[in-house]
Amino acid sequence: MDRVEDVWPALPYSDWRETAATLQLWTQIVGKIRLKLTPWLNHGWQVPLYVTARGLGTSPIPVGNEILEIEFDFIGHQLVARTSRGEERKLPLEPRTVADFYSRLFELLNAIGVAVVIDETPNEVPNPIRFSEDDVHAAYDAAAAHRFWRALLQVDRVFKLFRTGFLGKASPVHFFWGSFDLAVTRFSGRAAPLHPGGVPGLPDEVTREAYSHEVSSAGFWPGNDAFPHAAFYAYAYPEPAGFRARPVSRGASFDTTLGEFVLPYETVRAAPDPDALLLDFLATTYAAAADTGHWDRAALDSALGVPAQVRAL
Repeated sequence: MDRVEDVWPALPYSDWRETAATLQLWTQIVGKIRLKLTPWLNHGWQVPLYVTARGLGTSPIPVGNEILEIEFDFIGHQLVARTSRGEERKLPLEPRTVADFYSRLFELLNAIGVAVVIDETPNEVPNPIRFSEDDVHAAYDAAAAHRFWRALLQVDRVFKLFRTGFLGKASPVHFFWGSFDLAVTRFSGRAAPLHPGGVPGLPDEVTREAYSHEVSSAGFWPGNDAFPHAAFYAYAYPEPAGFRARPVSRGASFDTTLGEFVLPYETVRAAPDPDALLLDFLATTYAAAADTGHWDRAALDSALGVPAQVRAL
């Protein structure tokens, strides 16, 4: 039997702070390539990365009549770019500056016939430095990156199970490189008030399009300097009256600074049944949003999906 520490690895932010900062910027470069080449999809769903069997990948990106895929391989510790014409190039993931990563990645893309120009300014990070000029962030701890991916693997699996219990519009489970988090979102089906914007490092037009409709959203992020702990979160937009007062999973609480329910990753990891606790957090925070927001749960909710069994009508 797999040990919990092997399945849900320890992820203390302080142990890999510099690697996390560098890796976030590397993923932003790859994400902006996808952003530049892919037609806009509602709520920005054309830009995230996805958890793969080896790391984080873009999924197919259209390039003319062909496709491009880029993947961070956290087993072999290399960035792999491949096209539907059969070209494949690799860039080792190792300690290197963001500027060097940026330069070498675009040399690699040019070598396989992919020409693209991106906005070099990082998003949603304090004191952004243009990618081509960033000689500050240069850390890569391979073991820490692997642990982060192993944590994402478990979260992705549970989030996808949770997603099956909803008949309405729901996002894929996807990794947003701007905020560096894995998220899944449910929609009530109703339009939301215009978002005020003001999210640091994110254009207001992007924020407003993302929150054009009422949502109950949950996610996982590994921490940052402002909140140096890996944690699960859940919020509603617009936040209904009474939302933050609703009871949720044991170990979770509403953080008034963040405006979200928060459940520490370590609490899930230490639980007798981490999957069950995380599912309960997702379910109870969704119920808090849906009940106080007066969603039509009879029409939207369903039992969780079971492999090879057709959903009962």
